[in-house]
Amino acid sequence: MIPSRWITGFLILSFCATVFPETDSSDSCFCQLKGDLDDCSCSVENLDSFNNFKINPRLSVLLEKDYFRYFKVNMFKDCIFIKDASGKCGSSGCAVKECPEKKIPEGLKKNHSHSKNKVPTEKCDDNEDNELGVIDPHISDESKEAFETWKKYDDAQDNFCLLDDVESPDAVYYDLILNPERFTGYVGQSAVNVWKLIYEQNCFNQCFNNSYFALLTNLCLEKRVFYRMISGFHTSINVDVTANWLIPPKTPMDGPTWGPNLEEFRRRFDPDQTWGEGPKRLKNLYFTYLVELRALAKAAPYLEKEEYYTGNEKEDEEVRQIVKELLHEVKNFPHHFDETKLFQGDFQKLKEDFKVHFRNISRIMDCVGCDKCRLWGKLQITGMGTAMKILFSGDKGPHSTVTQEDKRAHNPFQLTRGEIVSLYNGFGRLSKSIHEVDHFRRMLS
Repeated sequence: MIPSRWITGFLILSFCATVFPETDSSDSCFCQLKGDLDDCSCSVENLDSFNNFKINPRLSVLLEKDYFRYFKVNMFKDCIFIKDASGKCGSSGCAVKECPEKKIPEGLKKNHSHSKNKVPTEKCDDNEDNELGVIDPHISDESKEAFETWKKYDDAQDNFCLLDDVESPDAVYYDLILNPERFTGYVGQSAVNVWKLIYEQNCFNQCFNNSYFALLTNLCLEKRVFYRMISGFHTSINVDVTANWLIPPKTPMDGPTWGPNLEEFRRRFDPDQTWGEGPKRLKNLYFTYLVELRALAKAAPYLEKEEYYTGNEKEDEEVRQIVKELLHEVKNFPHHFDETKLFQGDFQKLKEDFKVHFRNISRIMDCVGCDKCRLWGKLQITGMGTAMKILFSGDKGPHSTVTQEDKRAHNPFQLTRGEIVSLYNGFGRLSKSIHEVDHFRRMLS
């Protein structure tokens, strides 16, 4: 019997040859990357124009600013899924450079809270110098530790990822610009095992078959959204890696350079080399972009009030202005993903299901053997989890708490600096990937 995936690949190639008879086989990566995106009202062409001309240029400038380039994370957590230490990457390209203390902006080191979104705290009396020890000097250290544990537990209930404790001695600042996402040489079974964990250990009681990107027509919208977002995240990494491939030096005196690898891009996305799955992967990239774009639009009233404080007054003002312009474009995008379709049925159960799966994935990031890949993986998954936290915010799902002052006082919506940095940078990776896809499209044509 002929495998169904062979038939699928044949049909796709036949479709391309019929509908685009003048299209060279080298263009087949994009033969289906046209028209409307599934589960959305937006077209690929509209999204390309919107991202490449309005969003990506602003994000490129914004993410180079100090507030967004320094990310504090614990890279030393144990992997609870894979115990084989042999999966550690041995390539020098996998290494990351910690940020020296003197390079970190003072405003970040001192953990200043200059956000207008800060929740006001109630005072017990008129003495502004009141502290816990003054109010009740008899509280034991054990009780204080328990209170802190309870607070962290309460704060974590709305989080879709397990956020690192930035106060931990193991949490270190990394300069994202000095540790760019690109080809590192991390390949082989170790990398495969991580992706298998991500896809196979996070099922809604219905797992993928041997093809990670199997057709999702039999899944309900909620399950499709989850899997398409993970696929889009995977695709973004593949696009960025192939767009920043290590180019062998021409002479021993030349240093390392990175640039696009067209053949590797085709190997990962051409339908006749991926059993027809490549174009679906690319569409899932666009879908994930739309979901996170909608999260930014929904949280815009909150994000516009953030001070983005680093202590550099001039740069902080520039950041606030760019954020204002960026969010203006985001809010005015006419074809946003409609998250209200996600909130049919048992909203609370769905929310908890998504939390469990995203938290599992955030744990799996600790299993990545490449340090640089783990850094960017943790950042992007935290950004994606933050987007889901925003989309699920509110008592009834689609109704945001961030614009309702009366609800904010009772159940305040807040994001940590780490979540904000991850949200912007994670979306920035998707934006850059779509821009790189257009670059590959032009190279192929």
